[in-house]
Amino acid sequence: MDNLFGDAAERLFAQTCTPDVIRRAEQGQPPDSAWQACEEAGFADALVLEEHGGAGLSLADALPVVLAAGRHLCPHPIAHTLLARGWLSRTGRQPPAGSIALAPQGLAIDGERIAGVSVPWARTAGHVLAGIGGQAWLLPMRTACIRPNGVHGSLDAEVSWALDDARRIDAPAALDALAAAAYAALIAGAMDRVLAMTLDYANQRAQFGKPIGRFQAVQQQISVMAEHVWAVRMAAQLAFQGDGGLPRPLLAALGKARASQAAPVVADIAHAVHGAIGVTEEFDLQLYTRRLREWRLAGGSESHWHERIGGDAIAGGADALSYLRTALYGKEAA
Repeated sequence: MDNLFGDAAERLFAQTCTPDVIRRAEQGQPPDSAWQACEEAGFADALVLEEHGGAGLSLADALPVVLAAGRHLCPHPIAHTLLARGWLSRTGRQPPAGSIALAPQGLAIDGERIAGVSVPWARTAGHVLAGIGGQAWLLPMRTACIRPNGVHGSLDAEVSWALDDARRIDAPAALDALAAAAYAALIAGAMDRVLAMTLDYANQRAQFGKPIGRFQAVQQQISVMAEHVWAVRMAAQLAFQGDGGLPRPLLAALGKARASQAAPVVADIAHAVHGAIGVTEEFDLQLYTRRLREWRLAGGSESHWHERIGGDAIAGGADALSYLRTALYGKEAA
């Protein structure tokens, strides 16, 4: 299953989510053709129940698609859409057509409007599935008032809607866990690509008569990067564990916390190895490291999730080992 979906997603995203498409999306040109190809391939409905027209896959089976989306920096919210449609399907609601961004925090009702300062994927999404006051709201982007958030190249934006345009969903909202799982896997995929780019550059760039990758100081830094990349890959696998197409909240929290913690370390080492060229507009590395830093905070930074995990552990009253066993296996191991 991993090879089937992972390979198909890799091929599709490599063709449709090129660096040129990403740059045009950052400049305000919606990636409509890239999204259409993704939806026609069926990836957006991977977690939708079969009786609702989807594939009815498990979270673990869908993970390779999200990793590929991060590896190719898909400028449309396929990771969010996949999880959001799966959640809507399991609440007995027909998912809307088009892409869906998850916004578990940051939006509020102010009089007759719903507004948020930095709404995820607002510049390319078709809808936003938002958590407001413990309830879920489906917000169509076609009726939204969108303003730039001031962050260079960000696909997020300041957005507001008339309250009459919003649709409240009367179901328990678990959007924070969905978003945490999505971002953990996106970060893992993007980090994998950053490591590959850094290795290629270190083997090609020569100094003092040999590739810089043969210098011990550079090798040590790349080794640290590789450790973080593979740790985050395992964290994403944890985040994509669950029943009924929904992540287990604690595992999603652990996965996002580990991914966010590693994001600045990996980005910093990549730029240290690349030198000044890494930050230039024409070089692709800066596309990835900017997004890594943005995704580190999106859906809650590592400090946010560490606080949640610590509070849950203290409330449970168990020792650390028993708590981890419960988190991983759902009950304390014998």
